[in-house]
Amino acid sequence: MRVSRQQVTENRRTIVEAAGRLFRERGFDSVTVAEIMKAAGLTHGGFYGYFRSKDELIAEALAEALTRTTTGPLGELATYAAEYLSRSHRNDLAGGCPTAALAAETMRQTSGARTEMTTGLKQQIERLSRVAPGENNAQKRRTAIGSWAAMVGAMILARASDDPALSDEVLDQTRVWLEAKTKDRRQHNSRNRSTKDCRLTKG
Repeated sequence: MRVSRQQVTENRRTIVEAAGRLFRERGFDSVTVAEIMKAAGLTHGGFYGYFRSKDELIAEALAEALTRTTTGPLGELATYAAEYLSRSHRNDLAGGCPTAALAAETMRQTSGARTEMTTGLKQQIERLSRVAPGENNAQKRRTAIGSWAAMVGAMILARASDDPALSDEVLDQTRVWLEAKTKDRRQHNSRNRSTKDCRLTKG
């Protein structure tokens, strides 16, 4: 039976989403094409009707997962960090951050996968820069990069540890540290603004 274009598009999206979850949960190399197609509710033999290779699927699954998690509006940076560094996020490998789950593995993938990871990194830095504290764009970007690196690193370490107490501590202390850094930066900015206002008043 011939499959409509709409059905082909829907099937492809289902495969990409299923692959994204399996990759985040188990890694690229540990997941087979057969397992992906089974999770998508499709037959193994039909895979190459949608993708030329597993590498192509890896790149597309990364793009989809990164776009979903690195775009859209944000509120306070501290609020985002608290949600990111939560125990529920740590425990949800399949539905969690693709950067924390797959960045290390992406280094050894094809250029297509690395390009998608780079695009996702740029999107997230720009996104966090819009809400990060700082007196100018350069300071905001520096805060965004440092904060994102701390969050991702903490999540990787927390997931890697087989000591539950240490895993919790890594998440909690990184969150507290980021909150303190954000508070310090806001106070510094406020003092600088007050100083400038006083100078303008005296002038």
